[in-house]
Order: sequence, then structure tokens, then C-alpha cells
Amino acid sequence: MRVVVLTTSYPRWDGDSAGRFVADVLLALEAAARPGVTLLDLDALANSMIRDRGAASCYIDYHPSFGAMPFGKVLCTSVNDAVLHGLPCEYVVRDGDNVTLDFAASVDGWVADSAITVLVGTPRPQDVHMIETAESALAAGIAAAVSGNRTGDISAAIGAVITEAGYVVNTAFGGHGVGRTMHEFPNVPNAGTAGHGSRLDPGVVIAIEPWFLAGDGRIKVDTDGWTIRSADQSRGVHVEHTVAITADGPMVLTERDPG
Repeated sequence: MRVVVLTTSYPRWDGDSAGRFVADVLLALEAAARPGVTLLDLDALANSMIRDRGAASCYIDYHPSFGAMPFGKVLCTSVNDAVLHGLPCEYVVRDGDNVTLDFAASVDGWVADSAITVLVGTPRPQDVHMIETAESALAAGIAAAVSGNRTGDISAAIGAVITEAGYVVNTAFGGHGVGRTMHEFPNVPNAGTAGHGSRLDPGVVIAIEPWFLAGDGRIKVDTDGWTIRSADQSRGVHVEHTVAITADGPMVLTERDPG
């Protein structure tokens, strides 16, 4: 069992941690995201796993300034031209859909946050390319999350991968610190300048989350007051991991291991 002590103020992250739980929920959701399933079905599955674990949702009562009302669900489900904060509804998942599942939960008072984009049924080549690019950008961001670097090093690494692949970086939303609550200091944008920003020291825990759209990058808020869609109806992608800065390098606390 992998165990790391981040600092005296952080918990021991092990197989029962928030990171492991969030990863397990996303694995279950990925397996369940099949044609005929509704987004409410996926939210119900995540909610059931929260209850069984004795965990707490970070979303259900979440009401930031940009939200129309408390979110009211435990899972973000963004489909096709939706990319962030998708409010689960009765939409029936179809073959060829591009479904992003974003999940955060608190276990024993500590939070982890992660997201995946799932291609349902027969994938479209352009969606495959987007996901490969997003995963590469996430990997580049994680590789830059080393002690002594700054948040700008992560941001620059992510942005370089996205722009080199021909996509537009939107910095309206991005990564963030994670700890007792879901959104903490520091902010980790998806574009920035290397050597700038907050210093990364052992014990810092952050969520790194590249997202982008296939089109011109403009976004709009759906009528539900939460779901963020592309303004030009192009599809989007969003991936995320919670990462701890350690003296030995970055540790992915939400790493998924289906085997």
C-alpha cells in the first residue's frame, strides 16, 4: 500500500483516502456510462457510493457567485458541447456521446477532486484527439508540479500542449488548491508564464484540470444556470487529478487503477 505523509498538517493518504475514493467512483461511473443510461442515473450511482463510504459531497450545497442556485447534485455531467459544471438531468446517453464526469468528495474531512471524459460507444476521431491532447496536457502539468517550481510552470506546460495541438485555451476556470474544502489557494490556470505564480512546496495539494473546446473557445451558461457550453456548439473535453507536491516529486492522489 502506498502511503505518503505530506506535512504534519496533512493526513496520511492511503488506500482509504479521499483520493482513492474519488478515483474508485470515477471508475464505476466510466463503466456505467453506456447508451441508454441517463445523467441522473450516473448521479444516483455516485450518490450511493458516497453514502456507502460515509463520505460527503462537495457539490450538493455548493453555491459560488457564478452559480444560479445551490448545485443540488453530487456529480457534474457535461455532454458534447457542454464542458464544465454540467447539471445532471434526464438526458439519455447515446452512442457517440462525449461525456465528462467531474467528481469531488470529502472523506474524513479531506477533499479530492478529479474528472474524466468518456467516449460512449463508437468514438469520433476528433474526440479521441481532444482527449489525447487533454491527457497529454494533464501529464505535462503534473510533471511540472515539483517542489521549488511555481504554479506558472504548471500553467505554461498545460497551455503549451493545448495550443500546439491547435486548440484555444480558455482561462475562465482552471485548477486550484485542495484541502479541507474543494477550492482553496492557489489558483492554477491552464495558461501562464513559467517561473511566476505561487511557489510549490512539499505538502501543497492542488487539482490540475486542463479543459478546452474544439472551436473558438467562447463559452456560455445554459438555461439551468450551471452548465457551461461552447458558444459555437463545438465539443469540449475536461480531465483532472488531485496532486500532492512531495520532496520526491508529484504524487497523483486520484490515480485510477482498474486492475
